[in-house]
Amino acid sequence: MLNVISYDIGTTGLKACLFQIDERIRLVGGEYETYELYVLENGGAEQDVEEWWSAMCNCTRRLLDKTDVKAEDIDGISFCSQMQGLVLVDEEGNAIRRAMSYMDQRGEAEMKEVQKHGITVSGVNALKLNKSIHLTSAASTSAKDPIWKYKWVEKNEPVSFARIYKWLDVKEYLICRMTGEFIMTPDSAYATLLYDSRVGHEGFSKSLCKMYGIQYEHLPRIIKCHEVAGRLRRKQAEELGLVEGIKVYGSGGDATLIGVGAGATALGDTHIYCGTSGWVSTVIDKQEVDIISMIAGIVGATKGRFNYFAEMETAGKCFEWVKDHLALDEIDIYLSKMNVEDSPESEYISLYDYLSDVIDKVNPGSDGVIFTPWLHGNRCPFEDPHAQGIFFNIGINTGKSQMLRAVIEGICFHLRWMLECSEKKIKTSDEIRFVGGGALSPVSCQILSDILGRKIITIENTKDVGAIGAAMLVAVGEGYASDLNEIREFVTVKKVYEPNLKNKKIYDKHFVVFKQLYKSNAKNFKLLNA
Repeated sequence: MLNVISYDIGTTGLKACLFQIDERIRLVGGEYETYELYVLENGGAEQDVEEWWSAMCNCTRRLLDKTDVKAEDIDGISFCSQMQGLVLVDEEGNAIRRAMSYMDQRGEAEMKEVQKHGITVSGVNALKLNKSIHLTSAASTSAKDPIWKYKWVEKNEPVSFARIYKWLDVKEYLICRMTGEFIMTPDSAYATLLYDSRVGHEGFSKSLCKMYGIQYEHLPRIIKCHEVAGRLRRKQAEELGLVEGIKVYGSGGDATLIGVGAGATALGDTHIYCGTSGWVSTVIDKQEVDIISMIAGIVGATKGRFNYFAEMETAGKCFEWVKDHLALDEIDIYLSKMNVEDSPESEYISLYDYLSDVIDKVNPGSDGVIFTPWLHGNRCPFEDPHAQGIFFNIGINTGKSQMLRAVIEGICFHLRWMLECSEKKIKTSDEIRFVGGGALSPVSCQILSDILGRKIITIENTKDVGAIGAAMLVAVGEGYASDLNEIREFVTVKKVYEPNLKNKKIYDKHFVVFKQLYKSNAKNFKLLNA
C-alpha cells in the first residue's frame, strides 16, 4: 500500500490530502488553510511564497496529527497546482519578489511593444504568430501570459531582474524549496508558451526565447510529471513534520490533473471545472488551436495526449463576491470570513445548501436578470482585461434572490459559450463531468445541465479531484498503475443530471443576450477601466 500526501495549491488556499493507494484510492484525511491574493490597482495579482509554505507546514502537521499514518510511512509527495504563475528565484532557490499570479495583467504594455505591430492577427504580429503556432500549436495572445509578467519585471524592476537564476511556476517553487532542484514538468513548461511541443523536439525553444527576448538560461530543466524531482531535505522535513528523504514527484498543474481526478481521461472526454477560475477541457490526441477564441490544445500529463482548454478568469470568485456583497448582509446568512471557492467542504456545503434553497425558488432565467461573470477581465472566448461584471435588466420587482440565481446562470452561460467555441475545432462529449466547488450544489448542477442541454455527471470528493490526480502520479511512478487512464476505475460517480428542455428553451433566449452584452459594452469597459 502506498501512502501519498498531495498538496492542492489553489489561488487563495492550500489543501493537504493524505491518500492510501492499493487496488483503490482512499482519502484518509485533508486539512485546509487560506492565504492572500493581493490584487493591485495597476492590474497586478500577487502572492507571498512564505504564506504558501506556512500553509503547507501547518496543514501537513495537522493532517498527520489527526490520522494514524506516521511521517515515516509516507511514500511520496505530489502537487496539483494553479498554473501560469511567475516565481523568480536566485541560485539558492529564494524568491526574489512576490509571486505573480496567473491573474496578473500588468504586462499589457510589454505585450503591445513586442506583439502588436506590423500586420496583426487577433492583435498579434502575424510573423511571430505563425512561428509560435508552428512550434507550439499555440500563441501568446493574453497580457496575463507568463512571458509578459517576466518582461514587466525586466522593464519595471531591473534590480530584481538582475538577480534571477531561474523562472519557476507555483508547484515548481515549492518542489525547489523541498528538494533544492530547479525543474519544470512539460505541462508547466508548455504554459510558458516557450515550449516546442512538436514530436521529437519537446523542450524549451531557444528560437522562441530569442523572439520574445527571454534569457534561455533562466529556464529550468524539464522532467516528466510522474518522475521523481528529488528528495525532501532535512530542514524542510522538520518544518513540515515529515522525515528526510521522501520522494517528491514532478507533479502537475490543475489544468492537467483535475480532469484526471475526475475520470475524464479517455480520448474525447470533456470535463468542466468551477473553482476560483473555471474551464472547459476535452482530451485530444492532436494539438489544435483557435487563435480567435483563445483556445489551445495544452500538453497533458500523458505523452501524446493534450487538453483542448478554454478558461474563464472568475467562476468561483463570483461566489466569493456573492458571499461578501449579496449573501452576508442582505439575506441574513452568517458565514465566517473566508474565501468561498476554496473553503473546507463543511463551510462550502453550508453556503451552497443555503443558496440552493434560495435560488431554487426563483424561476429559470432569474425573471429576466442576466449577470456577466467578468470580475477580473476575461480571457476566452475574448481577451479583454477591461471587461467587468454586469447585472442587466433589473426591474422594480427584482430582488436579491433573482440576482443570486443570475450569478449562477451567468457563470453557466459563459461555460456554454466556451463549450460552443470548443466545438468549432473538436467534438466534445455528450456527457460532461462537472467538478470543483461549483459541483457541490445540486441546483447549480441542474442549471448547468439545462443551459448546456447535456447530461452532467458529478463524482465523489469533487473538491479533491486535483489532489486525486496528483496522487495517481505517485502510483504510476511506483508501478501501482500502468498509466493515468486507469484512474477512471477509481472514480465513483455521485449523481447524474438530465437537462430540462423546457428550461433550456428559456435559457437559449437569454444566452443570445448574454453574448451580446460584451459586444455592446466593450468600448464602455475600455473607457471606464483602461
